[in-house]
Amino acid sequence: MSERQSGKRQSRRQHSGANRRLGLMLVGVVAGMAGLAYASVPLYQLFCQVTGYGGTTQVAAALPEQVGERTITVRFNADVDPHLPWAFQPVKREMTLRVGESGLAFFSARNLSQHATVGTATFNVTPQKAGQYFNKVQCFCFTEQRLAAGETIEMPVSFFVDPAIDEDPNLQEVKTITLSYTFFVDEEAERQAGQQLGALAAPGASAPVAGAVVN
Repeated sequence: MSERQSGKRQSRRQHSGANRRLGLMLVGVVAGMAGLAYASVPLYQLFCQVTGYGGTTQVAAALPEQVGERTITVRFNADVDPHLPWAFQPVKREMTLRVGESGLAFFSARNLSQHATVGTATFNVTPQKAGQYFNKVQCFCFTEQRLAAGETIEMPVSFFVDPAIDEDPNLQEVKTITLSYTFFVDEEAERQAGQQLGALAAPGASAPVAGAVVN
């Protein structure tokens, strides 16, 4: 009888130990999946930048040395997230240029609110397969944009279509590329600006006095 009870206790201990091991394994799997998901975000972004996947454009330091004969019409599209009180549109709706030729387009943005706001633009091109050949040299989308209440600005983007597009048989039929931007609220930048204003308004905070001389 005692041997049977001892066997049952041993069996329960083994079962309990197996459950603990299984639990630890599951925790490890979840942690590993979370780490992989976190790491995959920059890897996915890098993949898109290199391949143009999803219409992601490229960044170029200089213009190509040669300009091709093929012409492509570039159309411009502008959208704004409803949480950002801006009016945003391209100054010119489209332009036609040769592959390798530098293009310069402007977008206009106006802050419709009664306070300063900060926006950040996302971008892509369609057809998406043209993303790897659409290069930006300079772009307002590279940095955040801060507009005072009622302020209007014009923002430039300098770009070209890589002449290598002629060598891609999958893009021979492409005659038009649409460059799209969407502005969103830059919540982090606005939070930092609010903290700075709060620090200046805090009791005991000193403000510069007009006419004061600083040694």
